[in-house]
Amino acid sequence: MSKRGWREIPIAGIPFLKSTEYHTGDWKVFRPVIDGEKCIKCGNCWVFCPDSAIEWDGESVPEPNYDYCKGCGICAEECPVNAIEMVR
Repeated sequence: MSKRGWREIPIAGIPFLKSTEYHTGDWKVFRPVIDGEKCIKCGNCWVFCPDSAIEWDGESVPEPNYDYCKGCGICAEECPVNAIEMVR
């Protein structure tokens, strides 16, 4: 049996859904709150967010988009200065 490359996978085998197409923020119990005084603008929250729910222009303090944030807390875990608190 030969292996197939990703280009040969049938179209049904590749999901094209993006979380940004669906408002999934209602699922959360906790939400991230970013303390602008502590934030060093490293971008870890933006990089590691699995739902692309952190909006950041590279200069200002990152902001969670609560329409898409599921409250997983990965952003808070990855913040090196504990600038993100998960609030109920």
